[in-house]
Order: sequence, then structure tokens, then C-alpha cells
Amino acid sequence: MLERWAYIALNMMPGVGPVGVRRLISALGSPAAVWSATEEESLAVRGMGEKTVGRLLRDRDTVDPEAEEQRAWAMGAMVVTPLDAEYPNQLSTLHDPPLVLYVRGSLEASDARSVAVVGSRSASAYGLATADRLGYQLGQCGWTVVSGLARGIDTAAHRGALKGGGRTVAVLGCAIDRLYPAESEGLAEEIVRQGAVVSEYPLGREADRQTFPYRNRIVSGLSLGTVVVESDRKGGSMHTADAAMEQGRSVFAVPGRVDLPGARGPLYLLKNGARLVESAEDVLAEFEFEMPALVAAEGTLLARVEVVLSPEERRVVEALWQAPLQVDEVARACSLSSALLSGILLSLEMKRVLRSLPGGVVELRSEIRNLKEVE
Repeated sequence: MLERWAYIALNMMPGVGPVGVRRLISALGSPAAVWSATEEESLAVRGMGEKTVGRLLRDRDTVDPEAEEQRAWAMGAMVVTPLDAEYPNQLSTLHDPPLVLYVRGSLEASDARSVAVVGSRSASAYGLATADRLGYQLGQCGWTVVSGLARGIDTAAHRGALKGGGRTVAVLGCAIDRLYPAESEGLAEEIVRQGAVVSEYPLGREADRQTFPYRNRIVSGLSLGTVVVESDRKGGSMHTADAAMEQGRSVFAVPGRVDLPGARGPLYLLKNGARLVESAEDVLAEFEFEMPALVAAEGTLLARVEVVLSPEERRVVEALWQAPLQVDEVARACSLSSALLSGILLSLEMKRVLRSLPGGVVELRSEIRNLKEVE
């Protein structure tokens, strides 16, 4: 069996899951080897019990990966495995990456700059407006917005990104041919034209209580950070935030009225280290300077960060480009008063652009100095 088809076939078999399959592949060498392994070989793999192996062997003859891929093509979807160039690199770092992605639309290299915007299905007017605005701002800045196509915050974030002319990716908790909720069909078609609708689930798989929480790791895994707009303390969006933290990704939260249920989740996250978000500027300030390769490839530093830096802040960055300076030297170089410069330096330090050294010296952080160009 072809390795690609082995991935697809293993993904179609219930009861094993990505973690178990990855364990088998690691022990046996390849997806095809897992597919053709004997009972003894499979049972010899650590963590594989008789029940799981028995199900794997029993169901082997019931799946047809070639026919599955042809059905996906017929509905305008491609089936992407880790062997394919279209498979997102950012998912490869997860301990339980999806074996397969069914994709309607397209996944682009630019989607590496993605932010997840998630929240409650029963969102307030404030939450919906905030999600829409975040999606719009991120889309306008060329960032991809990832969410789950659910009612409420997810829908608002997707629509905002589309209105902003940006790309957006919807990760489903069901198969691509079992769209849920049904009223999202129109939005899904818009997303296909300006992004992608993706699912790890084989065709025909309906949504259930397990599929939605499990897909959240893909929402966060595709993203550099996750923004929780509104959520109850135990809401599904909190699972996405938990997954983001486990994956080493940034977590953001939007503050809300403390007497409303939708504020409880973000408030909890903020108390436990999440970054506070009022606008996309807060998100971009976190990432623009942690991605020097991407920024350098797409343009000069100041061209990419003008949404983050004020004109005065940009002047300070230019002054510090060659070497660290005394604060009074920066003031003279930028023709700024000491009082005004003090506030600017504090702002740049909070945005992780520069740092203070002993003796009243300030310097750009190393990741900023590594950028080669500046306007």
C-alpha cells in the first residue's frame, strides 16, 4: 500500500487515534508497515493493547483509502497527509498531529502567520463586535484568522477576516460533508474562496461531544497564538487555550464585564498569564518581532510594524539600529524631550522591541537587530 493511502486508511479506522498510530509508526517504521503488521508485531509496541490491535486488524479490510480520496475530490476537497507539501509545518510539531486533513479551499505558506480567535456560541453583542473587529484588523494586516465555524464568536471572527480582505481557516469538529451547524453553509463557501475549511475526520463522521474538544488542538496548533474573546470558565474555548499553552503558543484574552458569564474564562486566563487584548495591535506587538525570517522576507522592519509603532517609536528604533545608546543620546538623536522619551521607551520595552541596560543604556532586542533592512 502507498504510504499516503496508509495514512488515510489508518485515519479512517476508529479507536486507534493519532497518538496510537504515531506510536505504531515510530516502532514499526512507516504507515504502510503499520498497515501490514501482524498481531504479534503490533502487540509488541508499547501501549498497544489487545482490544486496540484486534480492532485494527478486524477493520483493515473494511476501509478503502483510494475510494475515500476519490470521494473527497468529487466534492472539491483535497486530502493532505504529512507526506504532502500542503501539510502545515506548524502541525508537525504537535505530539498528536492529525494524520490527515481534508481541505476545501487552499492552505498557503502565508498561513504560518495565523492567530486563532475563539469564544462562546452564546456571545454578547460586545463579544461579537470585538471578534468581528479583531478578525477585520488581523485580515487587513495580512494575518490569517483561524477559528471553528461555530455560532457566535467563531462566526464573527471569520466574517471579520473576510471583510478585512484576509484569509481565514475554519477547523471543523465533523467531516467536511457533515457541516455543523447547518446554517454555516453559506459562510463556509465564502471561506473556501478566501481561505480553507478543514477537518481531520473521515467522510461521513458526524459531530459529537468528543470531536469538538479534540479538534481544538488543531485550531491552536495552526496558530501562533489563541485569543479568547468570551467564554465561561468551563467553555469549549478554554480547551483551545489549554491546548495552545501545552503547545507552547501564546494565549490572549479580551477583558469584559466581570459580572457576565462570558468574562469568566478570559478573566481566569488573564490572572494566569494571558496577554490582555483590546485590539489586533496587542497581538501583533507580541509576534512581529518574534518572526524575523518572515518579516525580513516580506519587507523592511518598519513597513511591517507600522500598525504597532507610532512615528516617534519608529524614530527611536532607527536611532538604536546601529548600537546601544545612552537615554540622553537617544533624546538628542530623535529631538525628543526627556519626559516624552521616557514614555516611548517604556512602551517599546512593553512591546519587546528594546530592553534597558545598567547605566541608563537602552538597546534593541537581539531579534530586532537580526532584521537586515529598515526604512
